[in-house]
Amino acid sequence: MVAPVAPLASNAVVDNSLKGQLLLAAPTLRDPNFARAVVLIGAHSEDGAMGVVLNRPSSVTVAEAVPQLGHAVGREQPVYVGGPVQQSSIVVLAEFLDTSQAGLLVLDSIGFPSSEADLDDLASTTVRGRVFAGYAGWSAQQLETEIDDGDWISHEAGPEHIFSELPSELWSAVLTSMGGSYALVARMPLDPSVN
Repeated sequence: MVAPVAPLASNAVVDNSLKGQLLLAAPTLRDPNFARAVVLIGAHSEDGAMGVVLNRPSSVTVAEAVPQLGHAVGREQPVYVGGPVQQSSIVVLAEFLDTSQAGLLVLDSIGFPSSEADLDDLASTTVRGRVFAGYAGWSAQQLETEIDDGDWISHEAGPEHIFSELPSELWSAVLTSMGGSYALVARMPLDPSVN
């Protein structure tokens, strides 16, 4: 039985918590784990933050990697690369029919099952879901420092982002929807020197 990773939990929520926000990697962010990444922040406290990268579907299907989740999220759905932390762990993000079944809600009825959740019951308690290998994590004050350094662009998350049908286009689509200079950034080539 695959157990979901328990998200970072703390009672000490930071002022201006980014929980439920999208973080879009700025074009200047050089970490290959996050180049043009769109991260949904699932938890943010004074102890740190955690989230999952929404726009990195792998070529591995749920049926191949975690067949016991196939009935809940779809056997042919890809497993997403959720981030560089604990990549051998499975993280499930789902939209719950009954929010009391969620271990941690991120946005409205969307969140993570509790670490004690019976994964066989997910199909009957959720509307839809995604499976991630690993997650993104930040230690205390690390994310705030990266934002101050201009590595991330924050934007309000919506279900259409979290469960996008075109995840590989999500970074450009969100920036374009923000308009102005962000729309210009969305059209930047991966290597600005070829511009």
